[in-house]
This record gives sequence, structure tokens and C-alpha cells, in this order.
Amino acid sequence: MSDTIRILLADDHPLFRDGVAHSLSVEPDFEIIAQAESGEKAVELANELHPDIVLLDVSMTGIGGIEAARKIALNIPGVRIMMLTVSENRENLMAALKVGAHGYVLKGVSASELRTITRRVACGEAYVTPALAADMLTEFSQPHPLDSFSELTPREVDILQLLSQGLTNRQIGERMFLAEKTVKHYMTSILQKLHVRSRTEAAVIAMQHSTSGHNQ
Repeated sequence: MSDTIRILLADDHPLFRDGVAHSLSVEPDFEIIAQAESGEKAVELANELHPDIVLLDVSMTGIGGIEAARKIALNIPGVRIMMLTVSENRENLMAALKVGAHGYVLKGVSASELRTITRRVACGEAYVTPALAADMLTEFSQPHPLDSFSELTPREVDILQLLSQGLTNRQIGERMFLAEKTVKHYMTSILQKLHVRSRTEAAVIAMQHSTSGHNQ
């Protein structure tokens, strides 16, 4: 990714969309390359322009933000996807993460918070609004995902820690002197042991684990 973070913004409320675009544009390293009013248009523009990050509303006309996120993640593997929504629905959160979203942010955030979060997600971090992250982890507590760390091998723990820092499989492989294909195999095992379906879910649990006072 270049020094400039190229942003595609999709929301079917023009006034809100323009406000977000203005709030982000004040940062010299942010460039709003396009805006969309529907999920279909967001997918079309993402395929055409290959932005660094796409900000999607969950509830939009047409296919909606979650389906748009799924299509964009499938078509453009390197793009970062962040949901910007009023929806505090746990099912929407989980659905967004499972189709490939890297962030889930509620529209009540301040302009400065949004700029900070957008930069973090664009640069490889995973982010879920803290209250929703806590709620999600409560749901995960049924299969005891944090306890599942005991099932991970030391190498899997190291890989998961690098994942939570936003590294790609290739970057993890370079850091640990492993082939990218080998890292993918480890990642599959990690997701199975933690009972999650996406890298972002695993990263959120890893971050929670690292702040829980647990020492390996």
C-alpha cells in the first residue's frame, strides 16, 4: 500500500456519506477515490478501482453491506473492509466478520475516532467496537475459546500473535522462516482449535487473550 490510503465509501444516506467523506479527507494521507449509494455500486467500484479500504454501511439498498463485503473480499483479496453502521445486532457483526470484514464500527464514533480506526484497519489491524467485541466474546465463551489457547502449539501461538498485529500469511512466513503454504496450514489448524471461521475473529480473540494477563 502506498503512503496514501485510497478509500471507497458506501452508504445510501447522502448527507451522512458526505459528512464521513469530509471528515476523512482532512487527513493528508486519506483519499476518497469514490462513493457509492448501494451494495451493488460498491462492488462495481471496488472491482474497478481496487481501493486500499472500503467503508460499508450494513443496511443499504439492494444487496446490502454484508453481501457487498463478501463479494469484495472474494474478488479483491488484498482489500481491507470496514463496516460503518448503526446496527448493534450481534448477528450482523458475526456475519460481517465471517464474510471477510476487518472492522465493525458504530456510527456514533467521533470524527477523530473514525480517522484513527480507519487508519488502523487500513494498516492491517482488526477492530470491533469495544462493547460489541465484549458481547461477541461472551458468545464465544460457550466453547471457551480463550481456554482453547492451551490446545495451540507454541508455533501456532507465535503465528496467531503475528496475525493479531495485522501481518499477512506471507509476512508471517518471512518472519518465521516458513513457506506461505505452511503458514496457511497452521492458520487452518488455529481457526479449528479456536472454534472460529475467520482470521479477524481469531485476531480479536488473540488481542483479548493478550490483555487478559495470561502468560505463555
